[in-house]
Parts: sequence; C-alpha cells; structure tokens
Amino acid sequence: MPHMSDFSSLKLDYCLEAGKSIARHSHQGSVRILQSLYPEGDLICHNVLIHPPGGLVGGDLIDIQVNVAEGAQALVTTPGATRFYRSEHRPAIQNTHLKLRKGARLQWFPLEAIAYDACMGKNHLKIELEPEAEMMGWDVSCLGLPFSGLPFTRGGYSQHIEFPGIWREHGALQGDDVRLLNGPCGLAGNRCLAMAFFASGTPLDRGRRQLALDAARDILQSHCLAATAGASSPHPQIVVVRVISPVCEPAMDLLRGVRAQWLGALWRQMATVPRIWSM
Repeated sequence: MPHMSDFSSLKLDYCLEAGKSIARHSHQGSVRILQSLYPEGDLICHNVLIHPPGGLVGGDLIDIQVNVAEGAQALVTTPGATRFYRSEHRPAIQNTHLKLRKGARLQWFPLEAIAYDACMGKNHLKIELEPEAEMMGWDVSCLGLPFSGLPFTRGGYSQHIEFPGIWREHGALQGDDVRLLNGPCGLAGNRCLAMAFFASGTPLDRGRRQLALDAARDILQSHCLAATAGASSPHPQIVVVRVISPVCEPAMDLLRGVRAQWLGALWRQMATVPRIWSM
C-alpha cells in the first residue's frame, strides 16, 4: 500500500501563573507531548515530545512551535531519536520554531536525529529571543547506523539552525559525497555531528561569555573527543560547542557534560537529568 503522508503540528505554550510554569498545547496529527513534570519544583516545567510513528519518510511534514512567555521556564526533550527513513523522491521535513519572551528560559534537548540510507531529510530550527530571554540546547545528527551495517551512502540530509541576525548554521550532506564524509578536511570518517549552544536575547558581557567558554572547555579538555571538539563565541549573544564523533554515544556524553556545566555556571541550577533519558 502507498504511504499516507504524515502532516503533524504541535503548538506548545508556556506561561508563568502564581510562580508555576504551565504548559498548554494543541496538536494535529501524530506529534504531541506527555504529561508535564516538575522534578525541580514549580518554576521549571519538563515535557517529553513524542511522535508515535517513530520516524519520517518522504512526504511527511512535522511543524513544532514552542512559545515561552515572560518569566516562564521549561525543558523539552524526546524519548528517542528522530529518524529520517528512506524516501522515494519526496523530502521528509521537520520544522521547529522556538520563541522566548522577556526573561524566559528554555532548555531544548531533543535526542539525536538519524539520517538513514537513501533518506531525503530536512531538519530546520529557528530561534527568536526577546531581551533578557536565554536558552540552551543541542543538535545531534547521525549519518546512518555504521556499526549495524547500515551506512549512509545514498540520499541527502540537511540541517539548518537560525537565530535571525545573530547566528546561522546550514549543512547539506549527500551520502555519495565521499570526499566530504571521509576526507581529512571533512568529517574524516566520523558519522556524528553535534553541537550545544547557549543563546541570549541580550548581548552577554565579556565575563559571562568567558565563563560559558571556560565551563565548556573544562569538559572538553578531559573528554575522549577532545581532539575533535571546540568551543567558540561567534557573536556576543551566543556560545557554541561543536564536536564530531564516529558514533552518537560519546558525543552525547560530552554535550550532557557541557549542559551540566552551563546550568551551574550560568543559571546557578543543578543539572537534573530528565527521567526519560535513563529509561
């Protein structure tokens, strides 16, 4: 039977009511969130975003909008990887738009996206921050499942991240681009590309930017991926950590360490680990 395309959307709104961050949402199609949790107290609302079909194929479109109102705080993650499966001539697209009002905070930590062989995947993220709003997040992309005998050799995958006027990252990878995937000036045989970022709606003063860089570098210098990782601040409103790795697990371990360091150094918060990550 022909595949019926999945057109799904989720609108997730956080607001602060009597000192508690409350999540309200509406959805169409398969994407949705689970029950709100408060492992850190009422101020920080934790939600798990789920997509029951388990992945996207050609023709699928998922649209996610997250709005965090003034003063509210939230953490959003996923229970597993986002999978872009083999496509037949049509792209599979996931668009995410994060918008934070003044003084809001968001932790955006979805687990990795996997580009399967012969996929046509497009994963786009847009971030808008009002003054004094801050967020930290990560993006992890894996090309194929090389240790399972399922390498990424055909098709294409593009990743686009944009903080308008501040920072823009765009990468387009083709499975047959051997020079880029395997060459010493490209990925050098690595199949996981990952980054963590701390972004602010207001320029960070020099001391706080350096604090973010030093906190990240403390983790990087003692990690097994130290040779393929680095931290930089391409603009006064953002700090970025980048790493490449043969597989996902060590890269994710590094980014979780960076998250813990940033939470303590920049927000004076303990790094509570979402329960879904250990299930």
